Amino acid sequence: MRRAHELIGLPVLTVESGKQVGEVKDVLIDPTWNISGIVLEAKSWFSSLRYISWEGIVAAGEDAITIPNESVICEFGQKNECHTFLDGSDKIKGLPVITAGGHELGVVEDVYLDQNWGKQIVGYELSEGFISDLKEGRKWLPMPETATIGEDAIIVPGHCAQEVEELFVSKEE
Repeated sequence: MRRAHELIGLPVLTVESGKQVGEVKDVLIDPTWNISGIVLEAKSWFSSLRYISWEGIVAAGEDAITIPNESVICEFGQKNECHTFLDGSDKIKGLPVITAGGHELGVVEDVYLDQNWGKQIVGYELSEGFISDLKEGRKWLPMPETATIGEDAIIVPGHCAQEVEELFVSKEE
C-alpha cells in the first residue's frame, strides 16, 4: 500500500513537453473516500492555487506525477464537497477517529491508497500521540464500510475498535 504523504512534494510533469508544471502541495479527498485530485503549490505569493482532477492524471509514480498537458490544470476554487489531506480548515490529517459508540481510536496521521496508486483510500494510519507512537507504534485501521468526515472528527462504526491493528512493533520488545 502507498501513503498519501508520498504524493506530497512530487514534481508534476507534462507527457507532451516534459515540462515541470509544479509540485504537489496537497491531496483532495471526496466524501466517498476517493482521491479527487491534487493541489499544486502557488507560483508566487499572490497567485491562486491550482489543482488537477484525478481523471487528468496519466500516472502517479514513485518519483513524479505525469499529466498529458497543461490544459488539465485548473484554478483551485472552494470545492465544498472535498476535504484536503494536509492543509486548510477542512483537512483530514489530525482529525480524531471516533467510533459511533464514543471510543477514540486515534488521530489520522496518513491515509493509504491501493497498491497501484488507485484513487480509493483503503485505510488510515492512526497515532495516539508521540510517546505512544514511540512505545507502542502507530495503528492501522482498514477503511470501514462507512465513515463520516465531520468538522471535528471522523466517525466510524463501533466494530472498528476491534479492527485496529499495530502498524509496526516498537524496538523495545
